[in-house]
Amino acid sequence: MTATDAILRIGDLPSMPAALAELLASLRQDDIEVHTLAGKIALDQALAAKVLRLANSSFYGLQRKVTNIQQAIGVLGIQCVRTLVTACAVTASFPARPGVDFDFNAFWRHSLATAACARALAPYFQQQPDMAFTTGLLHDIGTLALLTLYPAEYGRVEAYRHDHDSVTSVAQQAVFGFDHAVIGSALAARWKFPQQIQDALAAHHLDGAAGSIAAGGKLALVTHLADAVAHALDLSGQEDDQTPPLSEQAWQAAGLSDSAWLDVFARTEQMFHETSYILEN
Repeated sequence: MTATDAILRIGDLPSMPAALAELLASLRQDDIEVHTLAGKIALDQALAAKVLRLANSSFYGLQRKVTNIQQAIGVLGIQCVRTLVTACAVTASFPARPGVDFDFNAFWRHSLATAACARALAPYFQQQPDMAFTTGLLHDIGTLALLTLYPAEYGRVEAYRHDHDSVTSVAQQAVFGFDHAVIGSALAARWKFPQQIQDALAAHHLDGAAGSIAAGGKLALVTHLADAVAHALDLSGQEDDQTPPLSEQAWQAAGLSDSAWLDVFARTEQMFHETSYILEN
């Protein structure tokens, strides 16, 4: 099996729920009116409840309660709403599969923690926060693609990870000969995410190579650092979680002060707890 074989099977994967895909498409329209967007969100009761909860969360610190979707969009902004819709759409595309030896809850918790950290890091690298959040959320999505396409083989990945006390990408390389990064990038292309996100997903491990940061741009650098921080903060709740190798080149390229890192850690944990509560309820 090669990465090309897996990419050719991307079409066998589930599509995004149609209603959420349509909503995401409308959010890409620069001229969409707030009341039109509010009407589309209101059609999905679960999503509407999440939008209201986010607008009323302590993360935004409002003095008065937001009571309708149009007000919530005014508070959050369309970019933030797009981030929330993206999170709902991605998680809905890969529901937990009973009987599969895979910790879906830990996977999504880590993905959300990486997204929160990427958003916190974005201003230090002149990156758009919501795009950084989306990339962080998607950074490991290729793992779910491999699990869905090759469930029997993926059992060997989990066994290798446990037996060799290795990180997931190393176990995937051992079993498949490639890891989730290239598959995640291909899936992002299928879902019509921007090329910048596709490139960052493909390159986010960096692998210490001199050309890796250039290949994925600063967004790959942000995602690489956010992935390591999310593992280090142990937000997934997975007992045998490990922090993947951190590229020395990436650390030096970041050049953040101790106080900046402490700010990133605090913002990551705050947003993670806020957003995970909203998405899980």
